[in-house]
Amino acid sequence: MWGENLHDIAIVGQGMIYGKGLTRQANKREGNKALSLKLCRNVLVRDVSFLMAGHFAILATGVDNLTIDNIKIDTNRDGIDVDSCRHVRISNVTANTPWDDAIVIKGSHALGFARDTEDMTITNCEVGGFENGTFLNGTYKRSGPPPERNGPTGRIKIGTESEGGFKNITISNCVFDYSRGLALETVDGAQLEDVSISNITMRDIANAPIYVRLGRRMRAPEGVPVGSIKRVNISDVTVYNADPRYSSMIMGIPGHDIEDLRLRNIRIYYAGGGTKEQAAIDPPEKETEYPEPYRQGEMPAYGFFVRHVKGLEMSNVQVSYLKDDARPAFVLDDVKGAEFDMVKGEHAPGVPVFRVKDVSDLVLFRCGVPDVQEAKVGRKDY
Repeated sequence: MWGENLHDIAIVGQGMIYGKGLTRQANKREGNKALSLKLCRNVLVRDVSFLMAGHFAILATGVDNLTIDNIKIDTNRDGIDVDSCRHVRISNVTANTPWDDAIVIKGSHALGFARDTEDMTITNCEVGGFENGTFLNGTYKRSGPPPERNGPTGRIKIGTESEGGFKNITISNCVFDYSRGLALETVDGAQLEDVSISNITMRDIANAPIYVRLGRRMRAPEGVPVGSIKRVNISDVTVYNADPRYSSMIMGIPGHDIEDLRLRNIRIYYAGGGTKEQAAIDPPEKETEYPEPYRQGEMPAYGFFVRHVKGLEMSNVQVSYLKDDARPAFVLDDVKGAEFDMVKGEHAPGVPVFRVKDVSDLVLFRCGVPDVQEAKVGRKDY
């Protein structure tokens, strides 16, 4: 089903939209969406189920005043894609998408010009990566995609397509189960600003639980400058059994810092098992490549790896592991203004909690190590 330049429309009821495994066709995208809407307004989708719904179960491009409520998705690619839309409410959705993203906010060039996605809420949703069809039939099998897919996807993400910006967005009261973690990405020139994320629980996470990435892939018209990430708050997050290879990652690029990021009331249990060799890794920048934690490679920290950031505050954050890990809990590189209050990291004997390099205005208070307030640190362990 598709609609363009429509208004005041609704798809409601207890029925199922069965895409019968629609897939992407070579060199074109016609015929691979269960529901596609473009340049519409005042749209409601409620109480419907989607099964094997193709590349997009729901694709909304340039749609304003969109409400998606109480739907179930069990599909072979993306669940809900919201691209260049305004005034969007997504609530009470369960999306099982092992091969791709469950709920994703995009800013592509599909309209022929950049348009911000703004004024959006995602709340009371569950996302996961069980085997296709096993969510709706109630068996919840976990075989998932083959290893080359690097585990199930099934996450909530902002990006990757990011020419249009992302502004004034909240994500709250959501559950991630057998999926990748939360991802916030702008790599094509977009401004990602004023985003608040709260009350998130995750179990069995296949990559970084929290991934915040500013890059310069620049899939945008020539002359568009590098984007920005500013004023992001993430709070009240609980994670159990996260992939041991990838810490949470917060990464800008040289000359372009992520700015004003606050993390509060976060508890993460990683699987652990990291080695001293991993602790010595200096991750490549890969600033022009597709942003994805596994493409960045293994991390020298098991908890958080932070690089090219200006203005970071962490309070009441605790990370630990399920089996011994030889890496520091926190690694900071090129960070300006880092304040840690009641931030704790489990650590093996002889392994520091914090490893910092080229950090200015560092404050450590009640962090299980001697309190620190230093204007400039070249390289040091705490």
